[in-house]
Amino acid sequence: QVQLVESGGGLVQPGGSLRLSCAAPGSIFSRNAMGWYRQAPGKQREGVASITRTARADYINYADSVKGRFTISRDNAKNTLYLQMNSLKPEDTAVYYCVIGTNWGQGTQVTVSS
Repeated sequence: QVQLVESGGGLVQPGGSLRLSCAAPGSIFSRNAMGWYRQAPGKQREGVASITRTARADYINYADSVKGRFTISRDNAKNTLYLQMNSLKPEDTAVYYCVIGTNWGQGTQVTVSS
């Protein structure tokens, strides 16, 4: 079982920002696909953002609901995946999971509330 260590969740007011981090062993960080999912109470898990590495470039995709507000990035030197979340809304409240290959993080709670 590969362990992904997530951090950065918390409580923030609407309009605020958070940055999630996901540290992974170097042995899996070179995998082609990685990303972030979230699951809100009573809702299905949904994809938020992803990076797919090819020989030419990294291809990034976002859910329509977060485009222009969230930014996914990776630091290969630190074996860490990030999700910068700006202009947060109450509907962004969920448990956020990082995924690298077929490995899932433990989840980190993000709560957006005044």
